[in-house]
Amino acid sequence: MSDAFKITRRAFASTALASTAVGGAALAQQTNDPALFEQLKKENISNPETGAVKRNISGFSNKDWRPYFSNTKNGVILVDTLSRALHFWSEDQSVYKLYPTSVPETPELTRTGRTKITRLRVGPDWRPTPNMLKRNPDWPKYIPPGPDNPLGTHAMYLTWKYYRIHGTHDTRKIGRRSSNGCIGLFNEHIEELFNLSKVGTQVLLI
Repeated sequence: MSDAFKITRRAFASTALASTAVGGAALAQQTNDPALFEQLKKENISNPETGAVKRNISGFSNKDWRPYFSNTKNGVILVDTLSRALHFWSEDQSVYKLYPTSVPETPELTRTGRTKITRLRVGPDWRPTPNMLKRNPDWPKYIPPGPDNPLGTHAMYLTWKYYRIHGTHDTRKIGRRSSNGCIGLFNEHIEELFNLSKVGTQVLLI
């Protein structure tokens, strides 16, 4: 690998990941762990100069699937982009999980509505979209699986082109508006969700 390519990869890792929905150890295996809530609360502060909220857990609480789905066939995933949380219910409703997420940076990048999982992949590779390359011409056009990959260790592909639920190696992005459209989870959490989900799992973003 050339030194120039190494420099490009390092620059991408330090700058591109900051704006991509893309792990270090997670704060807790389940987000209703009191220790995780306390950590998120400590970081849920505003910048006194800009007023920017670092993290948002104001609406981070358990939900019921019934207001959002008519059934739980194949399992269901609800992504709440306001509280930056992902909810999962198994088909037989015996398993419920709640995870903190990263969400799109702006309303223009945020897509809501119903979709489903079409593909599951361990060790995903990644290519920036044409629009991403227009905005960031110095980005590499391809990132193989590994620690530099914005999709983390696992990715779940949706019917919407370019949209995914995936892991991240940059844990600072969880709980923030930090992606170009995708939903990111801690690698430990996406691995657990990956193993609970399947092709056909229903997904709703609100």
